Amino acid sequence: MKILAVDVGAGTQDIMYHDTGIDRIENSLKMVMPSPTRIIAGRIRGISGDVFISGQTMGGGPVTRAILEHIGAGNRVVMTPEAARTVRDDPERVMAMGIEISEENPGLQSIEFRDVDLEAIRGALACFDVDLDFDLLGVAVQDHGAGGDMGDRNFRFMKIREKLSVPIPPEEFSYLGDVPEYFTRMKSIEKAIRHPTLIMDSKFASVTGALMDPAVSSDEPIVVVDVGNGHTLAASILEGRIHGVMEHHTRMLSPAKLEDFIIRLCLGELTHGEIHGDGGHGAHVIDAVGEPVKVVATGPRGAYLTV
Repeated sequence: MKILAVDVGAGTQDIMYHDTGIDRIENSLKMVMPSPTRIIAGRIRGISGDVFISGQTMGGGPVTRAILEHIGAGNRVVMTPEAARTVRDDPERVMAMGIEISEENPGLQSIEFRDVDLEAIRGALACFDVDLDFDLLGVAVQDHGAGGDMGDRNFRFMKIREKLSVPIPPEEFSYLGDVPEYFTRMKSIEKAIRHPTLIMDSKFASVTGALMDPAVSSDEPIVVVDVGNGHTLAASILEGRIHGVMEHHTRMLSPAKLEDFIIRLCLGELTHGEIHGDGGHGAHVIDAVGEPVKVVATGPRGAYLTV
């Protein structure tokens, strides 16, 4: 079986083309490239004049800032309803920012939003005489979800708590053809790609991958920490199941603060109110796993971790 896996982050997109017939997964083809939101933000800044944006609901951040800068410079920005959810899930809030919403292009220069650009990946691999032919696509993104009047941080963590009513393995945070409608970013990818696609929350995908490392045993208490460019998630693990989780913005953490959060997460002392009040997404602890025997770190900003 041939698998194309794409992890779409805030700073980079990590791409792996894996053939299960090879002897070691380390020999898979891999690329680390700028994230789609950074690429498309650059394209918006390179346009002179008004712009029409269509395509998928994708990761915001840099692209949202580029849109607002474009409007601030006196330009008109028109977006389709699906693309506009990139900025905010509420169309009234989008229009309040000065963005027009329309299904039709009124004759402006156009840009298309997408989190996964299969043709770009195919073209890059073709430069090395690799023909992209896969049986399954795996995509990891972080989706806050559309929570209506509820803030996106609150809604995301409400959905995490609902799934984590009992300890479960991290792979439970994945979907194969059954993405809920409220995860608008994941749903947009699912609708746009005409291939069997496993879609997973990127933070829990990192935890899943860490637990598959032969050097990692979860029979005893451990904590897995994914320190991303945008967000950091820590999960306390016992016997392969998540017993507690904490998620915060990486830029708001220091090594000492992160260490304190990790230890108290495992001891069952960390509260949602504390993390949310500090500007993070939140915390949820089913029960304490005890002091961890090992900390497993993933992500591009591992320098934050000193334990």
